[in-house]
Amino acid sequence: MTDAPVTAPCGLYLLTPPRIDLAAFLPRFEAAFEGGPVAAVQLRLKDATDAEVLAAAERLMPIAHDHDAAFIVNDRPDLAKLAGADGVHLGEDDMDVASAREILGYDKDIGVSCYASKDRAFEAGDAGADYVAFGAFFPTETKDPKARAVPDILTDWTMISELPCVAIGGITADNCGVLVEAGADLLAVSSYVWTLPDGPASAVHLLTHAIEAASE
Repeated sequence: MTDAPVTAPCGLYLLTPPRIDLAAFLPRFEAAFEGGPVAAVQLRLKDATDAEVLAAAERLMPIAHDHDAAFIVNDRPDLAKLAGADGVHLGEDDMDVASAREILGYDKDIGVSCYASKDRAFEAGDAGADYVAFGAFFPTETKDPKARAVPDILTDWTMISELPCVAIGGITADNCGVLVEAGADLLAVSSYVWTLPDGPASAVHLLTHAIEAASE
């Protein structure tokens, strides 16, 4: 991913909650980076207006960049461009990769949700995506997953493609090891970080150590 240093062999891809109170969320967002390295952040706001998404990007993106994390906008290439973000993440019902590339240009990242489908991942790669995401691997309260994936899909993918793969869905410090061992390049985490009682810095710290342990 462009401008997204990844802690070898697996990095952390932090997703925002689907709904936020921006003023209250800012200190919690900053705190997350105190727990360990974050390779990328995805602004993933649902049912928010365009103005709310852009306002959030304006406040959150500088914090991400100050910590060497790429800043990705979910679903909307047009808003990603307006915000000056590092890229966009596309789901099944979003714009196709080629159209998104026309809007963003070739210096930005485009990620694609592929759920449990290697065929969809191949199509995304052929269309010029910069990374593919598989999941959900575990039950998640963040969204109703379109499919359940098994860790073997990560292993299979890394054997047949050099395109980076992201694991997503219900990931915690307790269960992420199997995904690291299977070959995930990035772990996309949301709920665990924002709902852990000890706070986001503690959650990122625990995830970082779990990733390191699984990498040994």
